[in-house]
Amino acid sequence: MFAFFKKQRPSTALVNGSQVVVEPKQTLLQAALRQGIDFPHGCRVGGCATCKCKLVSGKVRELTEFGYVLSDEELDQGYILACQSVPLSDIAVEVDMSRQQGKRRVHGKIVVQEHLTHDITHLVIQLEESLPYRCGQYARLTLDALPEHDRSFSFASAMQADAKVSFFIRKVPGGRLTGLINDEALQGQGITVEGPYGDFHLHPADNPLLLIAGGSGLSPIFAMLQDALADSPHRPVTLLFGARSQRDLYALDEIREMAAQWAAPFAFVPVLSEESTDSGWNGARGFVSSQIPALLASDAQVYLCGPPAMIDSAIDVLRTCGVPDSQIYIDRFTTEQPVLTAA
Repeated sequence: MFAFFKKQRPSTALVNGSQVVVEPKQTLLQAALRQGIDFPHGCRVGGCATCKCKLVSGKVRELTEFGYVLSDEELDQGYILACQSVPLSDIAVEVDMSRQQGKRRVHGKIVVQEHLTHDITHLVIQLEESLPYRCGQYARLTLDALPEHDRSFSFASAMQADAKVSFFIRKVPGGRLTGLINDEALQGQGITVEGPYGDFHLHPADNPLLLIAGGSGLSPIFAMLQDALADSPHRPVTLLFGARSQRDLYALDEIREMAAQWAAPFAFVPVLSEESTDSGWNGARGFVSSQIPALLASDAQVYLCGPPAMIDSAIDVLRTCGVPDSQIYIDRFTTEQPVLTAA
């Protein structure tokens, strides 16, 4: 009579032939890392695709949709995200372990700590040696003063010959690392940068670009624009930048300077969702997604970075406008609520 209280049994996962025990409700990535397998991974929230692997046998439950970060070809071939996959049976996967080899830990010191808004800080780090990365990727930062806390942030600049790297870092309520960066004087202090991580980057094409950023999600978009500006900026660009109010906007002069140097049309549209009606703001209001239909080119590639709610709303509008998922690239800050989907 108590059969329905029966405890779920662990599953077995074969990772390139090595056996891993996966406890109920545990993701494949969690189990692999806890059992000593150096599984490629980055964000751990389904936004970077670093942990992608091929499901050879068995079934998994997706915690978030894979289609936003994996291509149609990868989905057809059975690829999954290990950080968002909970086995529903015994499974076997194949993963390219060589993707871990490019990750490095480089020490440096903070040389610029500049407040861009009340809760976003521009951090510039002078590394002891160069750390190669692609614009759009991110790194894990660890302050010497807080060695037990590492957090992930997107590079906010293209690679520099002097081995300096930049980040736009938003203070997270209750966050120890981001709180220190926002509230304390850290110039000259030591910091470690580990990476690069993530598959978010500008894909070569001639299509117009629609870039959508929210808050500190401007970081990878800003870096990609810098990189593209130095390499024949021939693609038309529309940049939508969502914020709550005018005090949350930043890097406006730098963006307008890039737009002035762009060889093709460049439209910059900041959108404020909570700006007071009597503030004198004459720009766009509401949510970023409401601006998409009027600004979307028919064959645009779309890049989104920001909070999940913003990304999900934008994707709904893009799909309604007929943009295929293959032309949408995202960098999501955090996970959503689990979506139960059997593979």
